[in-house]
Amino acid sequence: MEKQRVHYAELGLANTKEMFTKAMAGKYAIPAYNFNNLEQLQAIITACAETNSPVIIQVSKGARSYANETMLRFMAMGAVQMARENGSNIPICLHLDHGDSFELCKSCIDSGFSSVMIDGSHLPYEENVALTRKVVEYAHQFGVSVEGELGVLAGIEDEVSAEHSTYTKPEEVEDFVKKTGVDSLAISIGTSHGAYKFKAGQPVPPLRFDILEECEKRIPGFPIVLHGASSVVQEYVELINTYGGKMEGAVGVPEEQLRQAAASAVCKINIDSDGRLAVTAKVREYFAKDPKEFDPRKYLGEARKELVKLIKHKNEAVLGSAGKA
Repeated sequence: MEKQRVHYAELGLANTKEMFTKAMAGKYAIPAYNFNNLEQLQAIITACAETNSPVIIQVSKGARSYANETMLRFMAMGAVQMARENGSNIPICLHLDHGDSFELCKSCIDSGFSSVMIDGSHLPYEENVALTRKVVEYAHQFGVSVEGELGVLAGIEDEVSAEHSTYTKPEEVEDFVKKTGVDSLAISIGTSHGAYKFKAGQPVPPLRFDILEECEKRIPGFPIVLHGASSVVQEYVELINTYGGKMEGAVGVPEEQLRQAAASAVCKINIDSDGRLAVTAKVREYFAKDPKEFDPRKYLGEARKELVKLIKHKNEAVLGSAGKA
C-alpha cells in the first residue's frame, strides 16, 4: 500500500523559522529533546506547556524505526492535540536528528516532519555541500526547515559515532550556508555525543567560544545549533550506580557554559542523554525499592514525572526558553 504524503501543517506542527528568529532576538535557545517512546513524549510536551516554552521534539533514524514511522506521525499529532486541550498554544516542531541520507530526509518530509537535519559532516566538504543542497531543494518546496552540519562531534549516540572531534572551520561556514541554502547550522565547538563526553577526574575543557564568535561574525544573524549538549546530571548517574548500574566516569557539558551559548547565536540546543539518564535512574530506583512491582505504568509513571522536572529546569535555568512561547 503506497503511503500518502502528509504536510506537517495538517498535524498542527510548526517549522523552525519563526522559532529561531524569536530566539535570536530574545537571546535564548529552543530546546530540542529526543524521544523514543510515549512517556518521554508526554513528559516533553507537559513540561514545555507548563513552562510556556516552544519546543522541538526530535527523533533519530534509530528512534524512528523503533517507534514505527506511521505510529510516530500520530504520536506527534497527538502531542500537539494534548498541548492544545490543556490550553497551551506552544509551537511544536517535529525534527529528524542526524539524517544520514537524502532518502531518509525525503521520507520524513513526506510523512509530516516539519524540520530535518542532513548530516554530511563525515563527507568531504564538496560532497557535504551537494548532499545538503539536494535535501534543501526538496524540503523547501514544502516549507520544511533544514539543518546542516560542519565539523564532527566525538562520542556515540544512537546511529551516530565518531572517535575524535573535528572543530568547525569558521572560514567554511559562509560558503557552506550560501551554497546549500540551509536554515540552520550545527557546529562543533567541543560538545560531544553520549554520556561520556570528557575524561572523568580531569577538568572539563571549556567550549570553544572563540570558534562560535568567529562563526557568528561570518554569518551574522544566522541560527547556530549545538549537538551533544547534555550536562549528564550527576544526581542521576549516582542513582543509577547506587541501584546496580555501572556508569563510572560519565561527564557532560556544564550548565553555565550552555547558558552562555544560549545567549549567543546558538538558538537550538539538543538534549538526549540527560533524558535517558533521568528515566533509567528512576526505573532502577523503583525496582530496587519495590522488586515485586511489574506494572509498567507505576515505574514508567515515576520516570515520566522525573523527566518533566528535568525539562522544566532546562527550560527555565539553562536555555532561557521558559515563557517565550
